[in-house]
Amino acid sequence: MGQPRRNQISLEATPYYHLVSRCVRRQFLCGKDSLSGQDYSHRREWIKARLAHLVDVFAIDLCAYAVLSNHYHLVVRVNESDARALKPREVVQRWLRIFRGPAWMHEFVNAGESATPHPAMRLMIEGYRSRLMSISWFMRCLNEPIARRANHEDGVTGHFWQGRYRSQALADEGALLAAMTYVDLNPLRAGMVDRPEAGRDCSAVQRFKQAATGTDKASGPVIMPFSGTDLGMAAGDLPGEKFEYLELLDWTGRHMTKPGVPVIAAEMPPIAERLGLAARGLVEFVTGQTRYRQAVLGDAARLPGLARQLGRRYVRGYRSAAGLFLETSDNLNASPG
Repeated sequence: MGQPRRNQISLEATPYYHLVSRCVRRQFLCGKDSLSGQDYSHRREWIKARLAHLVDVFAIDLCAYAVLSNHYHLVVRVNESDARALKPREVVQRWLRIFRGPAWMHEFVNAGESATPHPAMRLMIEGYRSRLMSISWFMRCLNEPIARRANHEDGVTGHFWQGRYRSQALADEGALLAAMTYVDLNPLRAGMVDRPEAGRDCSAVQRFKQAATGTDKASGPVIMPFSGTDLGMAAGDLPGEKFEYLELLDWTGRHMTKPGVPVIAAEMPPIAERLGLAARGLVEFVTGQTRYRQAVLGDAARLPGLARQLGRRYVRGYRSAAGLFLETSDNLNASPG
């Protein structure tokens, strides 16, 4: 017998949870239906767009996600401290980004910063504050619009999702990283891709792009960054380095041996090489054997363009910087001027 949500989610125990929601009868309602030949893959973009919007509204952070053909996975953190820090007007403004809301909400927001809610209104606002850090409300606001839109597209009524979502509490850092790894490797385990970063609708591809470009900006929902220290959960970020996490994905993916499911091939280059980094140059850079004192560090093929953006004719240390990266045809043909 299933347990009630109050027995599965407790912020006093842990703010981290692994969530799963499946399409009704596990049909491929977000992928290609092998029986009808109909392709519903575009609905995965609906889920990602809605997820990006809700993460921006709710006090719930996204650690990892994967959207597949008949279900999706999320690893989230309930950010109670952020929710408690919101001013009453900010709580109402956030809620109105999802729902139309009653008239008093609009009047309160339009009254400006100086408006002071009366006691009864303040009590109602605290209820909405609790909703902004509620996983149940988060999942409801995610699933219901997708179901209505899909049913409208198909011209049908009834259930789109198979019951309520499943919830799994993550009690410590080990459980958190294990759940994130499980979620990010879902496309690989399903045989959709041959390496973690080749997926399209999961956080692994965002993390890979962030590591490859050196920026935290990437298309898709905002995901939590890694702290770079072992104090990640205590400091409010994910524990460890993002490159360590990519290595964890690569190492775990190479151990998948389920029959009939493609795994990371033995001849697949290591993660550093797939990021465009030369192994020897990386070791020399990280260990301090080679020092790079130039103002800009990056792929040699991109340095000329960066130099122009910085108003310079060239970037000092161009040749030495090239040693950190793999020698591609673009590197060899690039000009330092």
